[in-house]
Amino acid sequence: MPELPEVEVVRRGVAEHVVGRTVSSVEVLHPRAVRKHVPGPEDFSGRLTERRLAAARRRGKYLWLELDDAPDEALLTHLGMSGQLLVRPEGAPDETHLRVRFRFAGGGAELRFVDQRTFGGLSLADLVDSGTRTVPKPVAHIAPDPLDPDFDGEVVVEAMRRRRTGVKRALLDQSLISGIGNIYADEALWRAKLHWARPTATLTRSDARGLLDAAAEVMHDALDEGGTSFDALYVDVNGASGYFARSLAVYGQAGRACSVCGAFVRRDVFMKRSSYTCPVCQPQPRNAHW
Repeated sequence: MPELPEVEVVRRGVAEHVVGRTVSSVEVLHPRAVRKHVPGPEDFSGRLTERRLAAARRRGKYLWLELDDAPDEALLTHLGMSGQLLVRPEGAPDETHLRVRFRFAGGGAELRFVDQRTFGGLSLADLVDSGTRTVPKPVAHIAPDPLDPDFDGEVVVEAMRRRRTGVKRALLDQSLISGIGNIYADEALWRAKLHWARPTATLTRSDARGLLDAAAEVMHDALDEGGTSFDALYVDVNGASGYFARSLAVYGQAGRACSVCGAFVRRDVFMKRSSYTCPVCQPQPRNAHW
């Protein structure tokens, strides 16, 4: 699933190519793509037609487009496992898994929502107050992410240290800190020299601050490379892959040498997925929280 850097790359592309344009028509080609818009595809299309897209926003892994004539409503997007927002020339061949097409006044490039597995989706959502700005109501329970101006690291540090769980589980808890998934959790933990099963209650404030700094740092680095692409399912709005996979220190690197100490990276089963660590740089704690 795309994590914060990948969604931010898409947001920037949408902001560059789509914001400021007026929707002339919306074609829903698969109803599952708008399943969370309860009134249905026709209502979804009708309510967006002739609306101007005013801004592209993001919190964690969620992306939304504000509408300039409706300060209390937004077009909410979640990419799921395989969702893509693509900017395509008018008349370009349809993608195999094209689900929703937006055309704009005056013609020009289209915005297309493509989703092979149909786990992602679009909907119109009410905006509610959250911190210093408004967010779609379905996103209100999502905590600010490390790149969000509303992010308060000290609040997260204290909340994390009060938890009775493993540190990686805490990083993946979107109600505590958003935008971090399996990839960037492993990379941040490696940079902070913490094992994923370290109990959060044993973290010092310095440990926790260092981990949050590492998470922000690795996501900034990933943004500079266009995000992480392992296959064709994650691309930016122009269909280009990200190249941060070349810079991953531990994620997906089982059996390869750690770039710091030379020990072989280890893979453990974690929440029916995988977790990667360097056994020397990130020694397993005796009181590990599995």
